[in-house]
Amino acid sequence: MRRILVLPAAAIGFALCAQGAAAQTAPAEGEVTILGQVADRCLFTLPSKIIDLGELSLPGTDGSAGRLDPAKVNGATETLEGWCNGTAATMTVEALPISNITFTAAPPAGFDSTVNYTATATANSVDGSDGSASPGAGTPVSVGMFAGTIPVVLSAASTPGGGIMVAGDYQGLVKVTLAPNVTTGGTQ
Repeated sequence: MRRILVLPAAAIGFALCAQGAAAQTAPAEGEVTILGQVADRCLFTLPSKIIDLGELSLPGTDGSAGRLDPAKVNGATETLEGWCNGTAATMTVEALPISNITFTAAPPAGFDSTVNYTATATANSVDGSDGSASPGAGTPVSVGMFAGTIPVVLSAASTPGGGIMVAGDYQGLVKVTLAPNVTTGGTQ
């Protein structure tokens, strides 16, 4: 005689679960993706310096006395420091004339109260320049990703009329602008 074994439903479920657990002996893996970003930017870590040119006019008693001494301006230099962390960064230089700030009227014939010059800044072995005689900044140059010094050198000094320099205090300015040139979407 044959016997039929009837198992309760709980026993059958336990047997099936034990069989499924045995089939999952391989490790299971999950993943967590980590995202972040760094803004494309430029920064001056040493943003300002002063070039003190001293007496701008020639000494003496001859016909050159009192006129601009270009040697006081040409070759004058100071160094800024900065960095850009993007490959499309640019640099722009704007030279503003060295003007008499204590005598602001138009000088009479034969006198000058403005010194024009060219300023050249170098970043990442790339030169950007601008002449103070023309308003506005020079053409932007691509400097890319860099960190380091940015020497600024003055050259080609002259006055508008070659006249005698008007007495007073003179001041000029060279603006060096580093721009990250972020494209749409914040990537390059």
